[in-house]
Amino acid sequence: MQLTLERTETEEVLQKVEEANKIALDVRNLNIYYGDNHAVKDVSMAIEKNKVTALIGPSGCGKSTFLRSINRMNDLIPSSRVDGTIQYDDVNLLDKQIDVVALRKEIGMVFQKPNPFPKSIYNNLTYALRYYGMKQKKVLDEVVEESLRKAALWDEVKDRLHESALSLSGGQQQRLCIARSLTMKPNILLLDEPASALDPIATSKIEDLILELKKDYTIIIVTHHMKQASRISDKTAFFLNGELIEYGKTKQIFTNPHEEQTENYISGRFG
Repeated sequence: MQLTLERTETEEVLQKVEEANKIALDVRNLNIYYGDNHAVKDVSMAIEKNKVTALIGPSGCGKSTFLRSINRMNDLIPSSRVDGTIQYDDVNLLDKQIDVVALRKEIGMVFQKPNPFPKSIYNNLTYALRYYGMKQKKVLDEVVEESLRKAALWDEVKDRLHESALSLSGGQQQRLCIARSLTMKPNILLLDEPASALDPIATSKIEDLILELKKDYTIIIVTHHMKQASRISDKTAFFLNGELIEYGKTKQIFTNPHEEQTENYISGRFG
C-alpha cells in the first residue's frame, strides 16, 4: 500500500513539473495604474509555451496595457505603477533589478502601425545586432536571411535588401518589423493589433505567419477582430473594464463561454 502511495505522489509531482514546463509566463495578481486610473485589476493567468494567446475586449479595457507590462513598456509612462508578479524562467519580470534591455531581447514586440527605420531593409535587420557588437558580415547575412525566411518575406525582398524599407508595402513593412524582432532570437513575441492597419490580403499573410511562428515562439496578440482571434489563437482572454472576465481555450470561449459578459461581447451585443 505504501509503495502505491509513493508512486501516486511521484506521479503527481511529475505531472506538476510537466505542467510548469509548459508555462511561458505566470501572471499573478497584476495591477497596473496610470495615476489614479486603475487600468488592470488583479489579473492572474498562465500563458502556455508555443501557443497563440489572443487578448480581446472593447477599447480601453486594459488588454494593451496588460501586453505592454510583459516587456516593461509601461515603464516609459511616468504616471504608471504596477504591482503583482509576472514569472518568466523563475524570474519576476516586474522586479526593479531586472535589466529591461536584456528583457526586451527575450520578449520582442511588434506594434499596431508598422514602424521600420528609415534605412535599408538590410540595415533594419542588422541595426540591433551591430549595436550589441556583431560585426561579422557573414553572420549578419545569415541572420538577415534566416529572419526574413521566418517572416515569410525573403522571396519578396532578397533582391532589394539595400533598398529603403519605406519602399515596402504596409503588409511587407509589418512582416519586416516581425523579422526585426526575430533577429534578437526572442522566446516570446508580443503583437499589439499587428494587422489592424492592413488590407485583407496582407492581414491573411500576417495570420498565416503567426500560425507558422508559434512552432518556435510563444505569441500573445491583442486584436479587436473576433474572427481573427478565433482563426489563429489557441487560448483567448476576454478583458472588460480592466478585469480579466474569462480565459480559456479559444473554441470554448467562442462557442460556449462561461460568463454572460463574454457571451454578450462575442455576440456583438456591446463593444
